[in-house]
Amino acid sequence: MNKIVRLTIGTTFILSTALVLNSCFLIGGGGSGQPTSANPGGISTTTGLAYNEDDGFQVNEFGGQPDGPNLVFIEGGRTVLGSFEEDIFKKRDNIERTVTVASFYMDETEVANINWLEYLFYVKLDSSKEFYDTALPDTTVWAKDLAFNDPYVDHYLRYPGFRYFPVVGISWLQATDYCQWRTAVVNYKLAQDAGLEEFDAAESGGGRIPLETGVVLPDYRLPTEAEWEYAAQALIGTTYLDEVQLHKRLYPWDGHSLRNPYGKQMGYFLANFRRGRGDYAGIAGKLNDGAMITSYVYEYPPNDFGLYNIGGNVSEWVQDVYRPLSFQDMEDLNPIRRDGFLDQAADKDNAAEGGYDNIFMHPQSFNSLITDDIRVYKGASWNDMAYWVSPGTRRFLEQDSSTATIGFRCAMIRAGSNY
Repeated sequence: MNKIVRLTIGTTFILSTALVLNSCFLIGGGGSGQPTSANPGGISTTTGLAYNEDDGFQVNEFGGQPDGPNLVFIEGGRTVLGSFEEDIFKKRDNIERTVTVASFYMDETEVANINWLEYLFYVKLDSSKEFYDTALPDTTVWAKDLAFNDPYVDHYLRYPGFRYFPVVGISWLQATDYCQWRTAVVNYKLAQDAGLEEFDAAESGGGRIPLETGVVLPDYRLPTEAEWEYAAQALIGTTYLDEVQLHKRLYPWDGHSLRNPYGKQMGYFLANFRRGRGDYAGIAGKLNDGAMITSYVYEYPPNDFGLYNIGGNVSEWVQDVYRPLSFQDMEDLNPIRRDGFLDQAADKDNAAEGGYDNIFMHPQSFNSLITDDIRVYKGASWNDMAYWVSPGTRRFLEQDSSTATIGFRCAMIRAGSNY
């Protein structure tokens, strides 16, 4: 056969095949004829109507959830939450139980001073003075009557040398406000980059950029206690072959030691915590953990999920309200304790009936802190002993309180995913 004829036949075959494949793509979204979120096709599989006509149903392009600044992906799965460290305080408030946590995203670092100063800058531009004042960290958390911490009171937040140290003096309420602001600003920037100028008003609260656009992120928020603990465990690093988990972890890294067992950093601590009474950093000339107070947010090796300082530096706020019996009251899929659900009405006259909830819901009467205004915080700080480095430990504080030892990091759901 003539070469030209063979070429013509071959070209015709290739073009015909391409048209068939393209038709499958337009109708079904993929070579298999089945639509997907990223490739829904050009025609509805249930009505036969075309998408994106002038007066028809609009289906925007979607390439997956956009990357959020500073976020790392945490692949979900089954785990055992709870502390298997010795319960030295005899609280029995975090008993081991098996749960499943869906995949999500979390900040790789704690929110730093420079991040909070950026927040204050924009709040001052477009908010009232009253709200600006509520957003200011409490720098007096450093003040001690019997300690010369005056330099931290005056300099820790604003001095450039502390830019990438974790912000402290932040209450749970302030951290929640920051998450809402960050959501609006990041999504406004994503909409700008995508050319969606009609949603400019969303930055100033004039309306949310529609999720249907496919270019914006879900809300930034505080992680749940279960998410935080799961991420801190980072047991993805101990999984082998087909769901074989070789061991659990006492700390966010392998082994029972707080020191690095490998290489040039052998013997150095893997987290920023208080080594003992009066010992915050070690001896001059060879300061071991290198931090008498907080430290650089990237200072220590990350865990297997890529999270820095999840085991030390500052403790971190999470969403949950505190209940001693949260471990038995919550669901086993994406557990959280949001409020007093399941708590019986507090009644001093009938306090003996109904368990701890009735007794503890009136702190002014019963000298307790168990209310819906008490939030959980997790992890060790620069001022804590090694016991608190273990992810299963938990503590609580009023949501409008702040200290020099508590900061936070943001989290976000993985939208459009079933794992």
